[in-house]
Amino acid sequence: MSDVVTKRVRERDKRNYRHIEVRPFAPNLGAEIRGIDLAEGLNEEQFEEVHHAFLDNQILFFKEQSEIPPATHIEIAKMFGELHFHPAAPGMDGYPEIFEIHAHAKSKIANGEFWHSDVSCDEVPPLGTMLQIHILPECGGDTMFADSYAAWETLSEPMREMLDGLHGVHESEHVYRGRYSDRGMEDEGKVYPSARHPIARTHPETGRKALYVNRAFTTGIAELAPDESSAILALLLAHAEHVDFQIRFRWEKNDMAFWDNRCAMHRALWDYWPAERKGNRVTIKGDRPS
Repeated sequence: MSDVVTKRVRERDKRNYRHIEVRPFAPNLGAEIRGIDLAEGLNEEQFEEVHHAFLDNQILFFKEQSEIPPATHIEIAKMFGELHFHPAAPGMDGYPEIFEIHAHAKSKIANGEFWHSDVSCDEVPPLGTMLQIHILPECGGDTMFADSYAAWETLSEPMREMLDGLHGVHESEHVYRGRYSDRGMEDEGKVYPSARHPIARTHPETGRKALYVNRAFTTGIAELAPDESSAILALLLAHAEHVDFQIRFRWEKNDMAFWDNRCAMHRALWDYWPAERKGNRVTIKGDRPS
């Protein structure tokens, strides 16, 4: 594990940034971005540096931010690609691209309570997600992130050889059915997405492999018998969630996090009930996993 971390730190320290300040969040994962206010949008020079930092660090935490207007939030996300629309959750009035993350005393669920990569059940799952939090509890409401590159790279060579070429089954019926009924979403007769994706997912921009399974959506391994699938998937999920791969982010008002769903997982902690937590999320459509 130490060799993986050391290599990562060397790779992340190569770039010289002129338009943003990039501070490593932890030795293994993430970076804080300072020196820009996203409420003003991104110019081309800033975008190029943010893009590089994103690929190097997998998760970016934009600090000391103003509240980003919805139209600007959407505009920034579109610089990275076509936008993704959630298959179950309602969009914001007037801005359907925005998914309002909101939990309060009367909520029956809070989004993201289990380790996952956003909407991995889609045939073409999201590239990345940009979430800004505007209302925070006095304490709690942290988000955990985990490095899926390291999860793959630290598997033994025989295990990687066996898994390379196998596909995880990603389903969403058990996650989304009735989930947003308290927000007025009726889903009788609706078919929720499912897909098969490589367990060893190759990142289309970095060329690195990541372990692409998660507890929320991955229900099996397509090519294996049911008992084999259950046993090996349980092993992989526990491995992917190992504490060595994790970081824990404590939000401050108007922080924005931008994470790469292709090579990282996350988990939002609902430890603040009955307090309120609210923010805006925009998600960028990705590529078909390969």
